[in-house]
Formats: sequence, C-alpha cells, structure tokens
Amino acid sequence: MQTDIKSIHFKADSKLEDFIKEKVEKLSQFYDGVISAEVTLKLDNNEGTDNKISEIRLNVRGNDLYAKKQSKSFEESIDSAAEALRKQLLKYKEKVRRN
Repeated sequence: MQTDIKSIHFKADSKLEDFIKEKVEKLSQFYDGVISAEVTLKLDNNEGTDNKISEIRLNVRGNDLYAKKQSKSFEESIDSAAEALRKQLLKYKEKVRRN
C-alpha cells in the first residue's frame, strides 16, 4: 500500500514518518481493499497544547474513508485517527460483505 505523508509548514522527522507508515500499514490487515493512504500533518495556531492535527484519508475500493484528530502530539493524533479508521474499515467491510 502506498502511503503519502504531507507535513504543512514544517518538516516531519523520519521517526514520525516511520511511526505513521507502521500505523497506516496495520489498517490494511482489517480490509484487503485498501489501495493507498494520504496523511496530512498540521500545526494549529491556537494557544492551547492540543495543536497537532492529523488527517488520514484511506482510498479503498469504491470509497474513501477519512479521519481527522487533534491532540498534544502527532503520535497521539495519528493513533486515534488510525483507531477511528479501523472502526470505519470494519463497518465498511461488513457493508460490502452484505451486498
């Protein structure tokens, strides 16, 4: 599966990129129709500590699944977005199986 990582207004280090690829690759074990993933990392300009935004768009056969999470660290937001997508994938897989 191809994973495209974009970091807006900063350069993501290789450890963060490896972490993202590992998390996103794991999603393909829940549904084999995952084609590719686009990950976007942003820094929010608000004053709070929860200013790291991660967006993941999964391209699956016949559809796109999307999750956006915001938290204190990119790892935390990637983790929760991947968990949200895992749930979406399982629902989508069930829906496809019924049709």
